[in-house]
Amino acid sequence: MVAYQELSDVEIDRVFQAFADATRRDILRRTIAGELSISVLAADYDMSFAAVQKHVSVLEAAQLIVKRAEGRERLVRADPNMIARARALLARYEELWRQRIDRLDALLAETPDPPRPTDPTPEGA
Repeated sequence: MVAYQELSDVEIDRVFQAFADATRRDILRRTIAGELSISVLAADYDMSFAAVQKHVSVLEAAQLIVKRAEGRERLVRADPNMIARARALLARYEELWRQRIDRLDALLAETPDPPRPTDPTPEGA
């Protein structure tokens, strides 16, 4: 069994900042499938190489990807450990909200229905 260390507030902020951008989410998705060079990643986006490098830097700062040098290339791959830690955090939030909804459902089940207003009798009836 693998125990995941709780994320700090700074780590949580960095992870959510990284997830906040569609390009970064796509880079992460692609690097989960396998290690890719930044050049290969950049070829699929309508932006400069430098802009893709900045997205990679945000993901790296959030520890969602790992970057390594191989010759002149910089290769990146997703870090399954941090992804699992982020997933565990989201699972805790989900459980918190499910508990709150369950308590609300229970409270509503205990509460009697309010009386309904009666239909006014038409005049002359």
